[in-house]
Order: sequence, then structure tokens, then C-alpha cells
Amino acid sequence: MLKIITLISFICISAISHAQTLPQENRVPGGIAIIPLTGIETQKAPTAWYKGNRVMVLPSSGTEHTESKWLAVAGIPLSAKADQKQHLKANSTSYYFTVEGKEYKAQYLTIKNKRHVEPDPEDIKRWRTEKAKMVAAYKHWSEPKEITTHFAIPAKGPYSSPFGLKRFFNKQPRNPHSGLDIAAPHGDPITAPSAGTVVDTGEYFFNGNTVIVDHGYGLTTMYCHLSKIDVKIGDKVTTGDKLGEIGKTGRVTGPHLHWSVSLNNTRVDPILFLNQ
Repeated sequence: MLKIITLISFICISAISHAQTLPQENRVPGGIAIIPLTGIETQKAPTAWYKGNRVMVLPSSGTEHTESKWLAVAGIPLSAKADQKQHLKANSTSYYFTVEGKEYKAQYLTIKNKRHVEPDPEDIKRWRTEKAKMVAAYKHWSEPKEITTHFAIPAKGPYSSPFGLKRFFNKQPRNPHSGLDIAAPHGDPITAPSAGTVVDTGEYFFNGNTVIVDHGYGLTTMYCHLSKIDVKIGDKVTTGDKLGEIGKTGRVTGPHLHWSVSLNNTRVDPILFLNQ
């Protein structure tokens, strides 16, 4: 009897350890939609697309979604409208979903370097080149053995600016805040929140010293305003590996980490990937 109880306990523990941890679903602009791909029973994961970008697909086993074999995990752009039906396609099947409206707060910042508010033509040219590099990193597709669906915090400190804020620099409207700001002392370590590969580093006009890590299946993370970069393109990192140090390079008002998460080339709220 004891052997039977032990075996049952082992099976239960094994089932729990293999349960799939999903990011938090929040169908709002800047959120995440988890779409059961009902009707697709293929052994191989289907290929899914949303707004022209390939979407992460993972098995539903170990999740609460028992109605389908596969799940699409799609990032919803901040520009998504609540009155517009969203269209995701997997193989030859269409799936539709809606998003709820969300009103993000406004933030007014004073930037001392006027060129970071009104860049000159050369600055704009530089920014466009840098943006192309970032988009290429966001759109990079890799398929590591393990699928990353949650993160550890990459730096210690309070959240100073949440995701999605409507931003005004020197009273001029600019794009919404596409990441999470973590305030920390200059020189504090920034660490990888999960395993991945460094796909870009550089000193950017707005972002300052920057690192971008590819975690696979359309999921990337970006770290901005660093005082020091400790990795290079092609480096493999694991959770807790040092990427660099907190700084105040680029368009900033003080030392902090700007951490952004991109899913299917769409910036989403990093909080949705944290176990908290």
C-alpha cells in the first residue's frame, strides 16, 4: 500500500511540475490574448499570425484550456480599438476576439536635452536606423527547446513609471510609454529574467545603452539607459546572468531601467509575465 501511495504522489508531483505557466491574460490595448485554437488537432504546432506578425503557439496540456490542443498567445498593440474585432489566423483557420478599452494615465516630464524632444534632421536619420534594428530584433523568430512564458524581475527597485502612460515631454505629446521603468541606483546590476540569446546591443539616441534579448517564439525583452553593457550579440544567457548596469544614458530624467517586453512584435505590459 505504501508503494502505491508513493507512486501516486510521484505521478501527481510530476504532473504539477510539467504544468504550463501562462502569462496573465488581459485583453486590453497593450495586453495579451490567449486564444484556444479549437479544431486544430495536428501533432505539429500550427503557424499563427496576427496583424502580419507570427504568434507564439504552445500546447494546452497542463493549462486550464482543455477545449483545444493548441493555444495562441498574442500581444495586443496599444493602438487596438475596443470597437474593432481582432483577427488571428492559424494554418487556414480564422479566430476572432475583441478587446476591452483601457484609459492609461498621463505623465508629464521635463527633458533638459532639447534635442531629445525636438531632434534635428541628423538625429531623426539616426533614430530611423536604430528603429529598423530594433524592429528586426523584435521580429526575429527562434524555436528553443523550452518556451518562455514568465519572467523574473531584471532589476531591484520600485516601479517608477508603469506601462502605457500617455507621455508628454516638455508639454509636447509623444508616443505612449512602451515599457516598465524600475528606479535603481546608478551601477546596480541588470539581470536576464529568463534564458535567451542577445540579438542586439548598442548606444541609441533615445534609449541610450541598450540590450535586446530573444527568448524564442516571438518573445523579446529590451533594456535601456544602461551605464554599462556586459554582453555582446550572440551571447547565450540564463536567468540571473548579468546584462549590464543601471544608468541614465539617452532620454532620461534620472538613473533607471526601462524594461520592455515584445510579443509578436508588439510591446505589452511586462507585469503580465511576472509571477506575482
